[in-house]
Amino acid sequence: MTRIFSGLKPTGHLTLGNYLGALRRWVEVDQHRAEALFSVVDLHALTVEHDPARVRRLSRQAATLMLAAGLDPQRCTVFVQSHVDEHTRLSYLLECTAADGELRRMIQYREKGGQARAAGQSVRLSLLTYPVLMAADILAYGADEVPVGEDQTQHVELTRDLAVRFNQRYGHTFTVPRATHPPVAARVMDLQDPASKMGKSHEPGAGIVHLLDDADTVRKKIMRAVTDSGREVEYDREHKPGLANLLEILAACEGGKPDELAGAYDSYGALKKDTAEAVVDLLRPVRERHAELAADPAGVDAVLRLGAERARGLARPRVDAAFRAIGLMPAV
Repeated sequence: MTRIFSGLKPTGHLTLGNYLGALRRWVEVDQHRAEALFSVVDLHALTVEHDPARVRRLSRQAATLMLAAGLDPQRCTVFVQSHVDEHTRLSYLLECTAADGELRRMIQYREKGGQARAAGQSVRLSLLTYPVLMAADILAYGADEVPVGEDQTQHVELTRDLAVRFNQRYGHTFTVPRATHPPVAARVMDLQDPASKMGKSHEPGAGIVHLLDDADTVRKKIMRAVTDSGREVEYDREHKPGLANLLEILAACEGGKPDELAGAYDSYGALKKDTAEAVVDLLRPVRERHAELAADPAGVDAVLRLGAERARGLARPRVDAAFRAIGLMPAV
């Protein structure tokens, strides 16, 4: 059976973009068609300035939302990255396989490093090396597929390069994975800035719909979404990015194609209203189920504990094999 690994980083409250771009597909497709592992990749949240208490709180919230959205622990493995030591064990071996130059070419390193410098902050070494940790996340489990957004494709390509290089140098150890990309609404844009992705790491704002926003808040944010000049409702990502974003969100919520949905509207207001109600209906059961699970933290802990045990059992033999292959003595 195909094996899948993917994760969510607890750097902010999960958004509609996280749900439509990744989480819903994990629930509706991936956990049913493959041996799937889904992780809260909390170690990745440490690459920038952070509040430790907030990281812990957001990690629990993310895990609870993953379950609330419909990930079934009987069908897939849900766990927290830092609960499985094999991730960091393997990461160092892959750092010994990677080259400084290829890590410094990573787009996200250049962007986030530049932002940190502009804010007068130092750039953490972990920001440079975190794509190697991401590679370890994937390779430790022998994953065949990695569902990611377009902005993470470069990191999966690095993972492939490291797997091939390690196998060539030290003997076949790792499966070489491939990136897979979900269809429409894989990249939901900020409602106030359609040129930017709706990111959970951004400052809270009117353009970001969070999964735990109440219905009235969702409606207000969508009704206030930036639109474009002119009156005609048409799907044109280049010239009408605000409308295109709303049409893609509506299409993802209700089905259909954005360009075909555009023909049903003669005003921006009507499109906004229908999009808002579609999002409210989509998120209502997730919020309700989250409230139930959050009231039973011991139950969530039990799921995460079992998930970590499963993940450890899958990862340890491969990571131990990598330790032997690269030349390290076995523990005595």
